[in-house]
Parts: sequence; C-alpha cells; structure tokens
Amino acid sequence: MQTVRWSEDMALGVPAMDRAHRALLGQIERLDAAPDEQFAAAYLDLIDTLEQDFREEEGLMEKIRFPGRRQHAEQHARVMAGLRYAESDVLQGETAAGRDVVRFLPRWFLGHLSSMDLALAVGLEMSGTHHAPPPDVLLRTELSRQLKLNMLE
Repeated sequence: MQTVRWSEDMALGVPAMDRAHRALLGQIERLDAAPDEQFAAAYLDLIDTLEQDFREEEGLMEKIRFPGRRQHAEQHARVMAGLRYAESDVLQGETAAGRDVVRFLPRWFLGHLSSMDLALAVGLEMSGTHHAPPPDVLLRTELSRQLKLNMLE
C-alpha cells in the first residue's frame, strides 16, 4: 500500500481538520496492517470516522456558504460509496475488497487535501472563521514529494 504519513507541511491551518487528517492517516495505516480477524471491526471504525469527519467539513462549508460545497460533498459521497460497496464482503470475512478500497485512500486523500480541503481552508480564512492562513505552497510541495516517494515504492 502507498503509505502516507502526516507531515506538518500538510496542515491547513484549520485545527479540527488538521487533527482529523492526522488521525485518519494513522487509522488507514493501522487498518492496512490489521490481521484479517481484526480487519472488519477496524474497517467499520474507518467508515464511522470518515462519516463524522465528512459531516463536520460539510457543516463548515454550509456555515460559510462555501461555493464549492456541492462538488466537495460529492467527492466525500464517492469515497463513502466505495467503502460501503465493500462493507458486506468485509463483514462476511472477505477482506480483499475492503483492503483494495483502503489501498486507494492515501492517493485519494493527498489529491483531496491539496485541492478540495485546501480551497475550503482558504474559504474559512476569508470568512474569518479561523486565524491561521492555509499554507498553499508548502502543501503542494509535500503532495509532490509524497507522490514521488510512493511511486518509487
């Protein structure tokens, strides 16, 4: 699996989102390493975590009437659909489909972070909702570095 570890260069300056992203990356890494007998419970925990994280982000978008909220929420919905699609197999002990979805998540996360979430962070800053300016150049540099490293694995 493509391993993506949290780096402060990924921080958006929105504390709740940064905490959620850091925790998500750790959760994905642990899930990928989970033995089959523990995979289903960890997979369901991931679904719950992402549903909550996505609801919180979507709530922030609604609060500031963020113009890209529909497209952002559609990306969330596609990820959740992929996770839910594999859920019944995972619950029956067939972990392969779930592991395939989990392996997709790091690359999706990096793309989503550097586009959709970064745009949301900028929108939140412009609305005065939080104080730290989002790090546009640093984030793109980290994304590029991570993708290059992971393509060499």
